[in-house]
Amino acid sequence: MNKTEQIKEGASFLYSPLDLHHLFTPEDVSDEHRMIGATAKQFIEKEVIPQKEEIEKQNIELIVSLLHKAGNLGLLAHSVPEQYGGLGLDKISKGIVGEHVGITGSYGVAQSNHTCIATLPITYFGTEEQKAKYLPKLASGEYIGAYCLTEPNAGSDALSAQTTARLNEAGTHYILNGTKIFITNAVFSDTFIVYAKVDGEHFTAFIVEKGFPGLSLGPEEEKMGIKGSSTRSVILEDCEVPVENVLGEIGKGHVIALNVLNLGRFNLGFACMGGAKQGLKMTISYIQERKQFGKAIADFPASKEKVAKMASQIYAAESVQYRTAAQLEDALGGLYESTDQRLIAKKLSEYATECAICKVFGSETLDYVADEALQLHGGAGFIKDYGIEQMYRDSRINRIFEGTNEINRLLIPTHLFRKAMKGEINLQVKVEEALQELQNGGHAYEGELASERAAVDVIRNLFLVCAGLTFEAFGPNLVNEQEALMRLADLAIYLFATESSVYRTYKSLLKNGVKESSIKIQLTQTYLQNALWEVERIARSLTADLINGERSRKLSGLIVRECGRYQTQGKSYERNRQIAERQYSVGQYVCS
Repeated sequence: MNKTEQIKEGASFLYSPLDLHHLFTPEDVSDEHRMIGATAKQFIEKEVIPQKEEIEKQNIELIVSLLHKAGNLGLLAHSVPEQYGGLGLDKISKGIVGEHVGITGSYGVAQSNHTCIATLPITYFGTEEQKAKYLPKLASGEYIGAYCLTEPNAGSDALSAQTTARLNEAGTHYILNGTKIFITNAVFSDTFIVYAKVDGEHFTAFIVEKGFPGLSLGPEEEKMGIKGSSTRSVILEDCEVPVENVLGEIGKGHVIALNVLNLGRFNLGFACMGGAKQGLKMTISYIQERKQFGKAIADFPASKEKVAKMASQIYAAESVQYRTAAQLEDALGGLYESTDQRLIAKKLSEYATECAICKVFGSETLDYVADEALQLHGGAGFIKDYGIEQMYRDSRINRIFEGTNEINRLLIPTHLFRKAMKGEINLQVKVEEALQELQNGGHAYEGELASERAAVDVIRNLFLVCAGLTFEAFGPNLVNEQEALMRLADLAIYLFATESSVYRTYKSLLKNGVKESSIKIQLTQTYLQNALWEVERIARSLTADLINGERSRKLSGLIVRECGRYQTQGKSYERNRQIAERQYSVGQYVCS
């Protein structure tokens, strides 16, 4: 692939406009991307979907056999270097596979967990010997992996883990003791990435094999959703782990745990987007067949509005995911063969903000679509045979996986404030410039999507002004002001999603013209209009809590004025009906 060059650092979208030349979109994928996507799609449709009921019954042998088939097709090898039996593909390919796998619920959880957080720690932080020993088997599916971080008293606060590791007298093995809970793939995994504190103090990663003495499993958890996946406790009782199975450096386990989770969050966003597309497809099929009051449910204007909003949300999620994929590839594309673990850790964390947004936005898009899909199915949505009730149950875990959405929201503005406190950006100057732009009416764009591009600037400027007020109010103690940080995160998410959507559409316009880009324009306008209402609400709520008196009144008026300038562009009813009709014409999500 000819990579889209990225020249700005992670989170720069919060304070700098996007350069269109540095934006990667779904329309930019290569033939190689389409090929891996076609392979994944065919495998899912022919091998996995027909086995849906058996998978839901937790037929472990079936799930393992499907993972082996996926391995034979190369679908487990995309993120493993070629020299270790993998394909060494880019992060866009990784995302594309994740999107197709994401429609399968339980099976998708197993495959995504294996290829991402259970394999990537070895890919990026393993020794040459560890890579040679484990990666070929993980890439082929001969070995299945699991990731063991959560404990009874350590969830989001992973570093408070109580599992210990002590070197034996012979100096040959570490002896691990502790319990890991909610471990995906536990029952059929061959390798476990386990985190423990050496001498009860130094947080460290280990590669533990299922056959090591002292490792056992608890019973299967009975879950609300993803019932087909294996979720068990992993119990370590004087578990003997060879010293050569220490992963990375002693005391540096957090570098692996937290940074690999960034890619897990990115991957989860792609899987959720795929699931949302499937939910919309199922819904369109049902409402076109089901009749009430003498006509199909699909023909009612209220139904069309729901479908249009679902499609516009998916369009935004898709835009976010592919933009981030190219950024990650730019950071990590040359590191498959690197042994510089500090450099790897730095590059893995570069786009942590964007990865957190992928996770939050993707999981909440899927939940939104699942909820609306069930509603449009009516009573049938509550019945097992129609499949939507399973989708509804399965989707809920994604707001908890890979760090809760609350934790991820707290991370989003925190990265910006850290840059400011380190002097990497002059936040005060950015805030002053943003306020000045708002007061002056912003930049006057010309040509297509002029209003939409100006609206993106408004959202960015509002985020910066609110960030400045938050820092002014709380200073270094703002880490404890979670309500304000969560609201700032929401503004940042809307900024990234709207900018990604607007400029994806603008890029299409410049290349293909208005007629060819008409559905993209409509999807963008519908998403942007809804986003602006939310941005206005959040910004006014946040500023009202941070300042008062005349200053508060003036800023509130400024927020209303600037958001209001772009909220009423076009006739939304007619636009949404046209969006829905386009989705109906092909029976699934479409943006062309």
